[in-house]
Amino acid sequence: MTSLLNQFLAKTARYLYQRRHQKAWGDTPVESLAVSNLCVDVGGAQIGLRMYHGNPDKPMVIYSHGGGFVVGNLDTHDRFCRALSAQSGCSLISIDYRLAPEYTFPTAHDDCLAATEWILANLENLAPNNGMFVLAGDSAGANIAIASTLALQTRRGIAGCLAIYPATQHYISDLPSHTEQATTGLVPARNMRWFCDTYLDGLAPAEPVLERMFPGRRTPLNYFPRTLIITAERDPLRDDGARFAVKLHRSGRKITYKHLAKASHGFVCSEGNSEHFQEAVNLASQWLAIPLSLQSPQEDSESLTSQAV
Repeated sequence: MTSLLNQFLAKTARYLYQRRHQKAWGDTPVESLAVSNLCVDVGGAQIGLRMYHGNPDKPMVIYSHGGGFVVGNLDTHDRFCRALSAQSGCSLISIDYRLAPEYTFPTAHDDCLAATEWILANLENLAPNNGMFVLAGDSAGANIAIASTLALQTRRGIAGCLAIYPATQHYISDLPSHTEQATTGLVPARNMRWFCDTYLDGLAPAEPVLERMFPGRRTPLNYFPRTLIITAERDPLRDDGARFAVKLHRSGRKITYKHLAKASHGFVCSEGNSEHFQEAVNLASQWLAIPLSLQSPQEDSESLTSQAV
């Protein structure tokens, strides 16, 4: 009965999420650029990809959409992906991973990692890029992007991680924003708790397997690439991103942290062409414009160590 109820709630949530997106954007003109859709078989699952074509001198951005692992798709985040690709000049591939409750942890993480591996194996034959890649996402998608970055952090060509209001800890944590911002924004804390519970499907927060989703003290960040984290004030996840930024800083990693003091969780898809949407696009595009050499963070760290000695 609970499973049937969750399926009904998930379908309702998806409908309402898409309606909010459509209402927010209304008749706003769509950013014009070349876009193509792909479907790839990864681990026996058919995963949809949407590819936005950019310039050959830029890294490929691999994007995982937000939506609490339950809602969201290629269309709800199409506007942000288009804007980011157009303004940054980067080609971008958005991943349409499978959603809970039909597919619970770790399906979304597995789908995105497998799709990313496929993209990297075929990078030369996809939209124009310089052989480097950035893992990106918002909210639940930012959680996935961080997890994929951890799995690939020593991979040659990794150029960074872009995480917009990421979920990085279980909601039972001691982070003040989960109570201070519980009802101030577009997505109340109770909804986020339901999203999390639906995806985890009974897994306890202390389960070792969840270190993949909630990187803590046991997760080494020594080779994590340069990172841009953007957070919103009116957001129960405000402090998730801030605390992860501190962890990266203490690990000696290159971290850029930007906090939008008046923004609400969900602004990349649910507020339309707002000032916060534009600010996030601008910040991410400027960060993506920083030139990098084609090497891994591990090679970069070893080079710095060698120079120091």
